[in-house]
Amino acid sequence: MTNDPSYRDNQKSNTEDNNTLTNRQGHPVTNNQNIRTVGNRGPATLENYDFIEKISHFDRERIPERVVHARGAGAHGYFEAYGTVGNEPVSKYTRAKLFQEKGKQTPVFVRFSSVIHGGHSPETLRDPRGFAVKFYTEDGNWDLVGNNLKIFFIRDAIKFPDMIHAFKPDPVTNIQDAERFFDFCASSPESFHMVTFVYSPWGIPANYRMMQGSGVNTYKWVNSDGQAVLVKYHWEPKQGIKNLTQKEASEIQATNFNHATQDLYQAIERSDYPEWELLVQILSDDEHPELDFDPLDDTKLWPEDQFPWLPVGKMILNRNPVNYFTEVEQVAFGTGVLVDGLDFSDDKMLQGRTFSYSDTQRHRVGANYLQLPINAPKKRVATNQSGGQMEYYVDRSPSHNPHINYEPSLLGGLVEAQQAGKEYTPLIEGRLVRQSIDRSNNTQQAGDTYRRFKDWERDELISNLVGDLSRCDVRIRDAMIALAAEADEEYGRRLREGLKNSPKGGSSQKPLGNKNGDQAPDKAVNIAHGAEPY
Repeated sequence: MTNDPSYRDNQKSNTEDNNTLTNRQGHPVTNNQNIRTVGNRGPATLENYDFIEKISHFDRERIPERVVHARGAGAHGYFEAYGTVGNEPVSKYTRAKLFQEKGKQTPVFVRFSSVIHGGHSPETLRDPRGFAVKFYTEDGNWDLVGNNLKIFFIRDAIKFPDMIHAFKPDPVTNIQDAERFFDFCASSPESFHMVTFVYSPWGIPANYRMMQGSGVNTYKWVNSDGQAVLVKYHWEPKQGIKNLTQKEASEIQATNFNHATQDLYQAIERSDYPEWELLVQILSDDEHPELDFDPLDDTKLWPEDQFPWLPVGKMILNRNPVNYFTEVEQVAFGTGVLVDGLDFSDDKMLQGRTFSYSDTQRHRVGANYLQLPINAPKKRVATNQSGGQMEYYVDRSPSHNPHINYEPSLLGGLVEAQQAGKEYTPLIEGRLVRQSIDRSNNTQQAGDTYRRFKDWERDELISNLVGDLSRCDVRIRDAMIALAAEADEEYGRRLREGLKNSPKGGSSQKPLGNKNGDQAPDKAVNIAHGAEPY
């Protein structure tokens, strides 16, 4: 192989030069920041060729390890509904059956993970943590897939492959490089709120049991009358919230790089079952021009004082996997896996994820990944889909004519289900465009978050940023200082002064080892710092 194959001509259109971005068909890419949507808020359309090609290739970049969320731990448990949302009947907002009855229990499987690093990476690294829950409901599976930090780096799915490429190791040296990370973030101002969280102590949770979770994206609830509201999901740990400073994380890593997996497993084995409460925020289904941000923007928090967290149920994890590979490694989640009463919003990032997640699972696990016990719903399945690698049964009902694998049919084939409740039919109107949302407001909430941090959290944030930014090109440093100053005057000033007084170097992790490894999970809890929910 060569970087300049001889079979390629060096032809260029009159709009190109040697640095012009194209897709693999040779088409110049004129907008690599925004997918095509109905109006700038969405929804997206299926004919987004550049995005589909880009994300489909990205989904297949690793075999067989997950491209992201490779390092993970999991457990079984159940979700118990309160039958209410706050003080109101939940049926006012959604007809999803798992929420309706007080005390109703639904089996779940949860996978916790780190995002960027590989399958055997230390669990002390600075990184968002995945928090994915599979509900085995009576209407089929519901997957609630998110992370621990409630927001994300980007708001448009077409940027996701580039973001992950920047955060992964250099393609030449295979070494992770802070300059690559900050180069992308400095060039993507919407990422600054997430950068603020990741470089604070929130970037290293003490373990999986003591971290928050969130659906991150905006979804919808639909009631029996076909009326919808916007919702955000939040998991709050009953064990409390604890995070590690960089120094504390390095201490743990020096003795055990599996401490979070070990902590979760041992807690369940000793019947100290971790528990989370599920809360939602609810908004009417419209654009909300009174807000200074778009409620569909996944780089933003919905302020709790304006949109209170309303409890709807609790989750308890009470059983460890029997086999790591067949359960934790082969479990497959997707943001498109919803049941009746739950729906998508026009959130562009959510719509991109919905294609990408399930496409990734078909590539990683196989076309029949939903027949694996960990992924299969705990209810009847009857489809006309068959074939593909590793199919080991055919989804047919006992009365199904085995000769009929199509629908409609008069000869004993499967028939369509009846609609439960009034169908939700949102009005979609607007021009197809490639544009960012109107209310980007990239740094205001980062400033709010900085001001909300305790003094020691701000000190840690500045120290961590200075440590890695000091190794970066001056243009990247200047751009990040400008974003910090735009967010908060003190934030920008402290970062500028810290970089001015810092020798070019950067933070470092201690070498891995296993001395006193069994003590690391308890030590992580004991030395970690408690935090208030946000």
